Amino acid sequence: MGGRFLERIGRAAERAREEGLGAILVAPSPDFRYLTGYEPPPLERLTLLVVRADAEPVLLVPALEAPLARASPVGDAVEIITWLDGEDPYEAAARLLPREGTFAVGDRTWAAHLLGLQGRIPGARFVRASPVLAPLRAVKDPDELELLGRAARGADEAFRRLSAGRLEGRCEEEVAAELGELLLAVGHETVAFTIVASGPNGASPHHEPGGRTIRAGDAVVLDFGGRIGGYCSDLTRTVVVGTPPAGFLEVYEVVREAQEVAFRAVRPGVPAEEVDAAARRVIEAAGYGERFIHRTGHGIGLEEHEEPYIVAGNREPLRVGHCFSIEPGIYLPGEFGVRIEDIVTVTPEGAQRLNHAPRELLTVA
Repeated sequence: MGGRFLERIGRAAERAREEGLGAILVAPSPDFRYLTGYEPPPLERLTLLVVRADAEPVLLVPALEAPLARASPVGDAVEIITWLDGEDPYEAAARLLPREGTFAVGDRTWAAHLLGLQGRIPGARFVRASPVLAPLRAVKDPDELELLGRAARGADEAFRRLSAGRLEGRCEEEVAAELGELLLAVGHETVAFTIVASGPNGASPHHEPGGRTIRAGDAVVLDFGGRIGGYCSDLTRTVVVGTPPAGFLEVYEVVREAQEVAFRAVRPGVPAEEVDAAARRVIEAAGYGERFIHRTGHGIGLEEHEEPYIVAGNREPLRVGHCFSIEPGIYLPGEFGVRIEDIVTVTPEGAQRLNHAPRELLTVA
């Protein structure tokens, strides 16, 4: 287990050398978990993984966290240095680093910790670590793909069970709670979010489920996800309760086609923005371009949203192992919204869907 994480730390150190960085400083965060397999809480007490370009990595932890650090996957392989309450952790971190140079700091590092480090190393320049770490995290290894696949299959099953029941007469909050229970029942360890947006609420992409009662004729956007082994699921389907509202069938088919065309555009070497453009062309040709108000997708892994982002302006080429959502949508204020989302991964031949819930329109009771 520890070997995988040491290899990741080694690749991060190599990237630091390539970028002329003295070190990468990673506080508790998804980056920290990716590199160590250890997930301490982000607290006012500083925990810091110091990935040095020209020296061995060091894990600086509060003394009371040391037993957990030593029991982590890297606990036997990385030097662990502790500090006591009442001591200055930023001075302890400074002693591990050159007095000047450029250091990359994890994007989730608390501002208080960054300011403390700046105060102890005034000759240093601090930059964001994401340009170095995000490309490493974006390419998933087989173990990560397995966890993402399990999470996706669980989300598919939760949707199947929910859609087999009745939505009419229930409020959004009640359906959202059931979705969360279903995610746990099918093997998710935690629930991250459950969007249930009925009728006109569907025109708000990140609608918070409320007390509105779902009625016959409503389109209902269901967008939900959780985690298995730390890796995320994220599935969206739009269903209709009974007879669909006027204009809905046309809009649904446009979104379904846009999602399929974007999926077929995925292959290694294609700029991420081209997948976004493929979906957008379909929606614009149908006359709904102004109602597609977000990017086509986002990367997924230890976070629901991470690189690569499938958005105009992102010219980074897709690589085998990239995992991301494809989720075009059309939103008509006061009427309804439609969104269809799958998680896909880039393969040598093109793309593979991790979600297999039906994309054809489903009518529910």
